[in-house]
Amino acid sequence: MVLESIVLATLAVGAISLVGVVSLSMDDKLLHRLLPILVALAGGAMLATAFFDLLPEAIGASGVGRAMPLVLGGIVLFLLIERFLHMHHHHKHHHKADAKECPVTYLTLIGDTIHNFVDGTLIAAAYLASPQIGVLTTLSIISHEIPHEIGDFSLLIWGGFSKTKAIIFNCLSALAALAGGVITFYAASAIPGLVSVLLPLAAGQFIYIACVDLAPELHKEKDARRSLVQLAAFGFGICIIVLGGMLLPELH
Repeated sequence: MVLESIVLATLAVGAISLVGVVSLSMDDKLLHRLLPILVALAGGAMLATAFFDLLPEAIGASGVGRAMPLVLGGIVLFLLIERFLHMHHHHKHHHKADAKECPVTYLTLIGDTIHNFVDGTLIAAAYLASPQIGVLTTLSIISHEIPHEIGDFSLLIWGGFSKTKAIIFNCLSALAALAGGVITFYAASAIPGLVSVLLPLAAGQFIYIACVDLAPELHKEKDARRSLVQLAAFGFGICIIVLGGMLLPELH
């Protein structure tokens, strides 16, 4: 049952890659207005998942003395990963793309594939710890993937990919989440204590993404009314996870 849940969850996250197709049918102005709200929602959801679900479970499994260094290690690890993979991700952001495909498109695909694989490992670790935490972690990752995949899909189009090619490569990259989930499921039975290591690392990743990648976007909004909407979305993201944890029964 756990493996089936992991497969379904990773496929659901992978399906978010198709959000780029939906974004193409949206009015540019509407998409521009929705993205900051989606980013704020994801930031709140990821922070709440880290502090109310992943961290308590990690501390309960291995104790504060072991869990907290791993959380810090997770923050540093994902800082290094993101720096390495995305140092050139937007280096031509303010320049017109050439007619040929830009190298940054393939760098984007490599980074996105690794990112999706890691998401799969985190989902698997969460389900192995508890089905409830697995569901909440999946919801958190999905909330983050919506703005992330829209951005990556747009960059592939900007970099010279046709819409069809961008869709195909996005879907192939998304399958890495499934691979990460299945590999982690079988590795956990072969490596004792693997889940107790992955949970605090996952908490570190969520805290890093929320505070470094998502929260700074809130400060870019200068309009007071739109800023309040973003803050409300951030709070709503927290409420979704907190209320979800209260309403979801502990499945066995």
